[in-house]
Amino acid sequence: MTAAQTPRRGPRERMVFGAAQLIRRDGVASTGMREVAAYAQAPRGSLQHYFPGGKEQLVNEAVGWAGSYAGNRIDRFLAALPTPTPGGLFAEMVRQWTDEYETAGFAGGCPVAAATVDCAESTASTREAVAAAFRTWNGSVARALADMGVPEERAGVLATLMIGALEGAILIARAERDVRALTNVSRELGPLLDGAVHKSGD
Repeated sequence: MTAAQTPRRGPRERMVFGAAQLIRRDGVASTGMREVAAYAQAPRGSLQHYFPGGKEQLVNEAVGWAGSYAGNRIDRFLAALPTPTPGGLFAEMVRQWTDEYETAGFAGGCPVAAATVDCAESTASTREAVAAAFRTWNGSVARALADMGVPEERAGVLATLMIGALEGAILIARAERDVRALTNVSRELGPLLDGAVHKSGD
């Protein structure tokens, strides 16, 4: 779940975006409200105005943004493929990360995963937010798979497999400072995913 900052965001949107970027790099515990305001180039006093629920509200909204962003990217990945296939979609999902790591280094991960690790057991509202974010992402992938001919009863399961494999490979890549884990899961899962497409006459 990476992003390039776009212009014309208001201060509230910049702070949500900034929180997501800092969480994906440093985790929730190390992301402070002051750092978010500085990243967003927003007055510190505006944090209380926009986020009366404090850091918990900001983190939850950043997680929600990240889930929507990941889900919305699926259509863009499909549009980049001459002939959309499940394996091709997964390869594009992986390529987003290999491109980032090969050009910008391994500092960033998935903000939803980071929030899960830091808060799932300590903050109920954030656990609910990360679960919702994963559902949003999973739903987008599952719909894409179904549109490509994967039976609906398998599409959701395979979407979970794709996201789980990607998240695990991201962690390994960051630990090893190498994209090998990402390229391996893309290569090995591609044929399995493509094999799930229902062929006419089957």
